[in-house]
Amino acid sequence: MIVVQDVHKHFGGFHAVDGATLEIKSGSITGLIGPNGAGKTTLFNVIAGVLKPTSGRVLMDEEDITGLQPHELFGKGLLRTFQIAHEFSSMSVRENLMMVPGCQSGETLWNTWFARKRIADEERALLAKADEVLEFLTIDHLKDEKAGNLSGGQKKLLELGRTMMVDAKIVFLDEVGAGVNRTLLNTIGDAILRLNKERGYTFCMIEHDMDFIGRLCDPVICMAEGKVLAEGTIADIKANEQVIEAYLGTGLKNKDAVSA
Repeated sequence: MIVVQDVHKHFGGFHAVDGATLEIKSGSITGLIGPNGAGKTTLFNVIAGVLKPTSGRVLMDEEDITGLQPHELFGKGLLRTFQIAHEFSSMSVRENLMMVPGCQSGETLWNTWFARKRIADEERALLAKADEVLEFLTIDHLKDEKAGNLSGGQKKLLELGRTMMVDAKIVFLDEVGAGVNRTLLNTIGDAILRLNKERGYTFCMIEHDMDFIGRLCDPVICMAEGKVLAEGTIADIKANEQVIEAYLGTGLKNKDAVSA
């Protein structure tokens, strides 16, 4: 579904992404790992249109999407979440979901006067969809809670719920497990697996929790110094001497530490 071809992203003399090439297959849950500063989030930002690459191309379903804006990619079904959740804190959880679909009739002044029935019909459909999403994610009991009052893990579930309000094809998850307790992380993992298996979502996720990556992801891609270093199953990655060196700067005698 996604092909990244020799992508570079430079910030002055710093090469954050330095010739990355990889593929994300349709229907997969692909893990992207690497030490801090490896270029993972910068690559995500290039793919998702937040940053334009210095050079290289990004293809989606064989279409060149290099340099398209995030809202254009949103329309094509490419969505991303962020390490720090971006909720509308003063709005309810349900309202946060209902805001996601674009081009709603109520967004124009003309329609608020002359298309009230259409607006009401759309809002009923959005309300039903939002309630379905919240039930799927097992946070329907929080539907009327202000989003700003949620815990970190609940906010990550809400971000995942936003992707379910539109026809997402591929979702990029940036450290969905960061700051989340183990119970909620298991809930998030269950939701990702169900979306993948039952609804055909493709995921690519940056994550430092190797147990979480191992449970969900195949393949796993490791980056270091802006390049793709290795790709394979989680077992392959943990046994790879180059990966161990990138994380620890040591040899095989310390390879068990990669799983920590």
